[in-house]
Amino acid sequence: MKITSTSGICPVLVCLCFVQRCYGAMHHTSIKVTKNQTKHIEGETEVHHRPKRGWVWNQFFVLEEHIGPDPQYVGKLHSNSDKGDGSVKYILTGEGAGTIFLIDDTTGDIHATKSLDREQKTHYVLHAQAIDRRTNKPLEPESEFIIKVQDINDNAPEFPDGPYIVSVPEMSDIGTSVIQVTATDGDDPTYGNSARVVYSILQGQPYFSVDPKTGVIRTALPNMDREAREHYSVVIQAKDMAGQVGGLSGSTTINVTLTDVNDNPPRFPQKHYQLYVPESAQVGSAVGKIKANDADIGLNADIRYSIMNGDGVFSISTDKETREGILSLKKPLNYEKKKLYSLNIEGVNIHLDHRFSHLGPFKDSTMLKVIVGDVDEAPLFNMPFYEMEVYEDAKIGTIVGMVTAQDPDSTSSSVRYFIETNLREGKEFEIDTNNGAIRTATHLDREENPWYNITVTAAETDNPSLASYVSVLIKVLDVNDNPPHIVIEDIVVCENGRSGQVIHTIRATDQDDTANGPRFYFSLPEGHTMNPNFTIKNNEDNTASIITRRRRFSRTSQDEYYLPVVVADSGIPSLSSTSTLTIRVCACERDGRVRTCHAEAFLSSAGLSTGALIAILLCVVILLAIVVLFITLRRGKKEPLIISEEDIRENVVTYDDEGGGEEDTEAFDISALRNPSAAEDLKYRRDIRPDVMCTPRHQDLSAIESINVQEFIKQRLAEADHDPSVPPYDSLQTYAYEGQRSEAGSISSIDSIGTQSDQDYTYLDDWGPEFKRLAELYGEKEQERTT
Repeated sequence: MKITSTSGICPVLVCLCFVQRCYGAMHHTSIKVTKNQTKHIEGETEVHHRPKRGWVWNQFFVLEEHIGPDPQYVGKLHSNSDKGDGSVKYILTGEGAGTIFLIDDTTGDIHATKSLDREQKTHYVLHAQAIDRRTNKPLEPESEFIIKVQDINDNAPEFPDGPYIVSVPEMSDIGTSVIQVTATDGDDPTYGNSARVVYSILQGQPYFSVDPKTGVIRTALPNMDREAREHYSVVIQAKDMAGQVGGLSGSTTINVTLTDVNDNPPRFPQKHYQLYVPESAQVGSAVGKIKANDADIGLNADIRYSIMNGDGVFSISTDKETREGILSLKKPLNYEKKKLYSLNIEGVNIHLDHRFSHLGPFKDSTMLKVIVGDVDEAPLFNMPFYEMEVYEDAKIGTIVGMVTAQDPDSTSSSVRYFIETNLREGKEFEIDTNNGAIRTATHLDREENPWYNITVTAAETDNPSLASYVSVLIKVLDVNDNPPHIVIEDIVVCENGRSGQVIHTIRATDQDDTANGPRFYFSLPEGHTMNPNFTIKNNEDNTASIITRRRRFSRTSQDEYYLPVVVADSGIPSLSSTSTLTIRVCACERDGRVRTCHAEAFLSSAGLSTGALIAILLCVVILLAIVVLFITLRRGKKEPLIISEEDIRENVVTYDDEGGGEEDTEAFDISALRNPSAAEDLKYRRDIRPDVMCTPRHQDLSAIESINVQEFIKQRLAEADHDPSVPPYDSLQTYAYEGQRSEAGSISSIDSIGTQSDQDYTYLDDWGPEFKRLAELYGEKEQERTT
């Protein structure tokens, strides 16, 4: 019991009782600690001395797995304050207190009431205290101590990873490590030999051995052959108590597999083989198989086969799955030429292990005889394919070429020929069934089909089922039977064109071959060589240029010109054709870009597509519809100027101010009336803007000064009556002229209708309802004047 406080209370005398396994006896030990003592010396103050302890015990021991009928005694607690009168009470707290460990509160004896397992819990931490039974006050501070569970050998060794599956190469040396096994023991390794394990082999000798301390398993025999035995089962035992009698043990199994190494060469079961192959066997086909046996497996059994002799008629390859040699035919067989082939075939291991090279060469060979069988063969053509030529103007029945086939058999049967026909080809030619001569059957046209690919069949007369086939390519040769033609294009000449200017380059095409087509020659036809407008120049590159012979063309006088052009090829004989070219006259920019020819040309030059033109027209229509709708709405809201025919009003501007007479010169400038020359320049009225501007008539200054204002007004009235730009409605002009009554009368334009005038006012009827009344007034006066 350990005292954790340094206070000055009485220490505890602890009696410990523990069991020693070697003797099997229990010993109780008591440690007595004296109380604190105080001495009083004369002339000195009181001095407190720290209590002196003899021994401090903080551990008890208890055996695990106790199976006795009575609780197991653990130890005893005793305090120096305990006089044996029962006044001291012992209290136990901590792990297992009250359940596993019980204390007699009077004597301090501790007992374990349950069987303990060290593998589950190795120790318990508890606290002890002595208190006064009457006052319940502690006599000592609380002390902590540990009860350790003492181990016994109650757990056997175990192999947590077993059973084991391992492998080791065959033919390994003695002592080659296979695997290390480890056993675990649940007992206390620090106490006794309960957890000390020793390994031994129970099964697997004499092939394997085990290290008793480390558990390493090794091979014990040399040259362990997988082909003789592949699997081994080894049983290993682990025993505690260092292997002594009475120790517990456990075992595990190790399954050992010997892995393969290349220690066996390939071997052919026989030294001689025979193979029958008919001469009709197809080239590239497999004609036979051969196999060498190898006791190894996997990569160590891979074999490469090869033919050590021969003339290249046969080849051999290896099937990776079955490891067989596949014999194939590289060239056709002919029984009539060679009836027997002897092949020396060798099989060699691919992956060699040089550690076992002393076991001999890892290869083997055998002899294979191939017997060629005679079969009735189909006729053979003397060529794999044929190429022939014929002119397109050849007459029907012209011989194009010949094919030849023979029967390879010794009987040499006669052969008949046929042409395989289909819907597209084969009808243009026919073949002589006896000699294989191919002739034309129809007229040919190279421009329609320059090549023909026909298939000719050769069959024996006696056995038509035996047939062979060959392809015949027939090329149709060209003759000059198609004249060239000029490519028609849009040709334009600018109105501001210059003389000698190239306006277009013309080209020609010819369906004939290049030998009968280009090069082309361009010219004007006879009778048109002196064309005053255009001429032709050969560019020596199968093109020609159109050149102007004068300057300045006019669309108004002539908007199109027609130019006939002759083009001839270089074939024998030469063929030609005449084409008339249309040249349009267009307005162009200074840089030569076409501005406009007509509506189509303009749109074309603008680069507008049909979709763009439709979009533009649609936008214009929408804008027009909006304008019409706006005008309609405006007219619907406008009130008429004259509501009825009875409501007649003149266009009179009325002012409510009065002037001061001749003396008032500030309200209105009367200089125009005082000095008529100031108004000589013609000024248009502000109410409308005339479309036709009348030329003012300037009078002599002396004549103007000689007339008075009245004559001046009459003159201007007459000019207004004869002026077509004057509006037909009245306009009141106010002048600051006062005097006697004018002999001229009213100066209103309405009164001017009484004068002689040639002006026709019938057009007022077209001006709308606003001018209807004015038209009636002028019309009535005009009728009265005429009557």
